Amino acid sequence: MSDIVMERIDRYRWKIQPQGGMRVPGIVYADDVLMETIRDDESLRQVANVAHLPGIQAASLAMPDIHRGYGFPIGGVAAFDMDEGVISPGGVGYDINCGVRLMTTDLCIDDIRGRLKELVAGLFSAIPSGVGSSGPLNLTKAEERQVFEKGAAWAVERGYGTPADLEMTEQRGVLGGADPDGVSDRALERGRNQLGTLGSGNHFLEIEVVDEIFDDRAARAFGVEPGQVVVMIHTGSRGLGYQVCDEYLARMVKRAGLLDFRLPDRQLACAYLQSREGQDYLGAMACAANYAWANRQILMHRAAETFQRVLERSPADIGMRLVYDVCHNIASVEDLEIDGVRKRLCVHRKGATRAYPPGHPDLPGRYRDVGQPVLIPGDMGTGSYLLVGTELAFRETFGSTCHGAGRLMSRSRARKAGARRQVRTELEKQGIIVMATGRATINEEIPEAYKNIEDVVNVVHGAGLSRKVARMRSIGCIKG
Repeated sequence: MSDIVMERIDRYRWKIQPQGGMRVPGIVYADDVLMETIRDDESLRQVANVAHLPGIQAASLAMPDIHRGYGFPIGGVAAFDMDEGVISPGGVGYDINCGVRLMTTDLCIDDIRGRLKELVAGLFSAIPSGVGSSGPLNLTKAEERQVFEKGAAWAVERGYGTPADLEMTEQRGVLGGADPDGVSDRALERGRNQLGTLGSGNHFLEIEVVDEIFDDRAARAFGVEPGQVVVMIHTGSRGLGYQVCDEYLARMVKRAGLLDFRLPDRQLACAYLQSREGQDYLGAMACAANYAWANRQILMHRAAETFQRVLERSPADIGMRLVYDVCHNIASVEDLEIDGVRKRLCVHRKGATRAYPPGHPDLPGRYRDVGQPVLIPGDMGTGSYLLVGTELAFRETFGSTCHGAGRLMSRSRARKAGARRQVRTELEKQGIIVMATGRATINEEIPEAYKNIEDVVNVVHGAGLSRKVARMRSIGCIKG
């Protein structure tokens, strides 16, 4: 149990007062129920540790899905001054630009009810998943460099989707400043044949049905309505992103003793943003982020093709359209206000989602009046939420909100809990068809391994960080 002392601010906010070497306070978003579980791990200590880093602005933040991560907590947000601050690979995570993509269709549940098993099987066959899975492409080094520089646009140029998809992707599917020369040969090798693959662990492709609408105006803008079949994809930069993170962490750990400040935890290994190491990592991270956007773009296209083939319908009949694509493991350079002063900051969002408000110039034109779509997946036994960004989040959390339900159990503990159960059969009785590469994967992802998605979403909604727009329930899922 954490020894961090919390001071309650209001129903949804808690403060860790600066102590020791903390430069700013910690702010945690949680209600009483979630705080009971948060106190049981070391994530609060990690929130306090992040507050020690130079150049940190306002506060070290934690969303209600917070749990222990590497260095930074998963569910952590921290912004650093570009001139005086640092960049930390642990504040981005190993799966660089792990993110979520939501697509609507013109189908309703009755259109697929009799063919749901066939549809899930078709998706499982068409989309490679599992540890080390290989995709349909085998890229040359030159092609990988193009992916690094162009991101999702590289996939669109090759027929995987349309230019309209880029408009509905955060950052238009490409992070600037990518430096392919900063990516090692080993990382290139790992990424060579994994584009167009789902991966393992908590990554998924899920068929869902819109259950309830909370905000009619935003739902209309996003093209979402009750009873509609939608598809959600959750994956990232695969082995390439992992390799980039691992190598730059090792490099920064080696030089940690040369820093002019003391790290409270070696897992917070970092470099000043304006240093050679900091700039090198930013350039390599952007490459991995752009690889991830290309990956999700290809997967969306493969999913649409599978719907057409299995249901024997034309693309126009399926009507699959991208609502939005958001990333939740990234360090993004953004212009934000701190105490009324406009600053250029590097915002670390690790297990946290951007939630820009209405009127923000970075939003697609059709969403500018309502705000940015925010995608929050739950566990495979429940479903997901669509929310919208708010002005309060822009002022209070650097335009950030939660990214999912957040784990309660470690993977090993979840495997033991599910070992004597028939989890797939349990889910099928609830009307949810699940396919995965192995039983262990399903056991790792049992619903009780995660926090209650309703609790998490109610906190960010109640705190004003994002507003509920729609709830979707799961009916089919493929896992790694």
